[in-house]
Amino acid sequence: MSYPKELWENTRIEHKTHPVQLFRNRSGEVKPNDCILYLHWHEHFEIIVMRQGSALFHIDSRPYVANAGDVLIIPGGGLHVGYALRYEEVIFDCLVFNASLFNDWVHDPVHTQYVAPYLEGRFQFPVKPVEHDEQFQAYHPMLQQVIDEIYAKRPAYQLIAKSQLHALFTLLSRMFLPQQTAGKGNEPYSANRDRFKGLIRIIETNFESKLTVEQAAAKVNLNPYHFCKLFKKLTGRTFIEYVNVSRMNEAERLLRDTDLSVTEIAGKVGCDNPNYFTKLYKQYKGTTPSQTRRK
Repeated sequence: MSYPKELWENTRIEHKTHPVQLFRNRSGEVKPNDCILYLHWHEHFEIIVMRQGSALFHIDSRPYVANAGDVLIIPGGGLHVGYALRYEEVIFDCLVFNASLFNDWVHDPVHTQYVAPYLEGRFQFPVKPVEHDEQFQAYHPMLQQVIDEIYAKRPAYQLIAKSQLHALFTLLSRMFLPQQTAGKGNEPYSANRDRFKGLIRIIETNFESKLTVEQAAAKVNLNPYHFCKLFKKLTGRTFIEYVNVSRMNEAERLLRDTDLSVTEIAGKVGCDNPNYFTKLYKQYKGTTPSQTRRK
């Protein structure tokens, strides 16, 4: 499981000529509310396929519960974060691909009519399509074939993955475009995600800064009350909780990857009092800094 330092994630895609990548995520021994997918965004589309366990994902301010077998579709640029719901192992696949994967079809008028509106962000598929149309369940084998091909990397797997993903987007468009163009059921573009991106980038990079709720609210031109409501809706955590989680994640990384003393690490994550740092670290990580270092 990765711990990106910035909200924007430069998701590595192995082949620029075939911009699709599979990430297999396994989080063992998680507790309720543990973060299993850290808040980030990228320009690529992402499809999450739950394999085992349950999780709560916040995608562009909206919560979605995902159980084994569920599929979530995250639009390009969408902010997303995930939390465990129970004491269990959580396993899920993330299929990440760039809209340029479908450049071969850009001059096709049918592609322009049905698929391009989603690639360009004019419309968005429902994040959890099966809740809007149970027929989407019939498309799961197509998605599984894409994952199997990318994982096995048999000859010409790239062509199969690309064609199947394009077919999937076409079928989804057939399913949802008529009602969206009629003004029904369209999920509007969320402006909130963009106004908060810069702020969360600061939180996830400037760990030593003493940013108050009032100062954070001012950065997004909101009063503190509305700021706190929107921030929790977007991330699933209060502002203070999110700051603390970010700092303790960075502290855990420093404990594992550096030889800095606990006192030095406390200072680097904005805790001037080492005793308070130890208390906070145990609260969020369930263990002490010294125990993490011994592991």
